[in-house]
Amino acid sequence: MELMETARILIRPLSLDDVSALTEILSDPEVMKHSVRGVCDEAATRRFVEWCLDCYESHGVGPWALIEKESSTLIGFCGVGPERVGNAEEINLGYRLARRYWGIGIATEAACATLAYAFGTKAFRSVVAIIEPEHIASLRVAEKAGFHGFQEMVFHGKPVRVYRMTQDEWSELQGMPLQPMSGYDAALLN
Repeated sequence: MELMETARILIRPLSLDDVSALTEILSDPEVMKHSVRGVCDEAATRRFVEWCLDCYESHGVGPWALIEKESSTLIGFCGVGPERVGNAEEINLGYRLARRYWGIGIATEAACATLAYAFGTKAFRSVVAIIEPEHIASLRVAEKAGFHGFQEMVFHGKPVRVYRMTQDEWSELQGMPLQPMSGYDAALLN
């Protein structure tokens, strides 16, 4: 069941059939360098997918599989899901990509599509992105997707920036072009 499609990827719910392929990605120490969960073996990846399935059931969203159109390969995940931040439950944007897909705009493409779904279809009032300050690539993805301004805090014992985008801010962005995304027009993601 496909949820969304962008220029280069299909976005669909994760399933237990994805555990093996996702484990290959989440077991890479470079991919998981900035994850609070750390490197995932197959059992940890299975627990993560089961959590995603619970999120789909309880919140109608969660991390989704990213499938490269050209090869039909699972290349990572992107989505929004519940996350306790301070004393509140927030809707948090998260993503992980196989290393060979870094630096070509796919994370931004997926993040923009996910935000369109979160705000346009699910009508969430706000979405946060929790990013370690030294994770420059992820900071750039968030900014290209339209996040600006952040609050510094400690999350799972690590200093982070918590960016927030409101539905009103997202709606305003729809009237303006986002920053260039490796030649792909952001309007294709809506």
